[in-house]
Amino acid sequence: MKYLILIQSNERSLAVWAKLSDQERMDFGRGHMELSAEMGSAGVLVASEGLADPELAKWVSVRDGRTIASDGPYAEVKEHLAGFYLIDCAGLDEAVAWAAKVPDAANTEVEVRPVLDMSQWDM
Repeated sequence: MKYLILIQSNERSLAVWAKLSDQERMDFGRGHMELSAEMGSAGVLVASEGLADPELAKWVSVRDGRTIASDGPYAEVKEHLAGFYLIDCAGLDEAVAWAAKVPDAANTEVEVRPVLDMSQWDM
């Protein structure tokens, strides 16, 4: 079963980041790379990525058949998706065990969410 481990950037995580030394920040990044390697070796990793700053994002909508891409809402956002791991494992308990290894989980929380399996839906 596939699970998405979501890593959010928010006021708490930013406060922790601000207190880290340069070496601790490097170790944090290495922790993510090592976890991706471990997941890959275990055969559960489908994909993992960190995401660029939300200011670089585009918001896309379609109105009257026309695609509209904008720089997005300009309201201050207190939380945004910073990265993710997509894993394929036996079940929720295993997914939670992997999520507990995400470096961010030591200071804030990460979210584990099942991926909706649409393979049996009628087309």
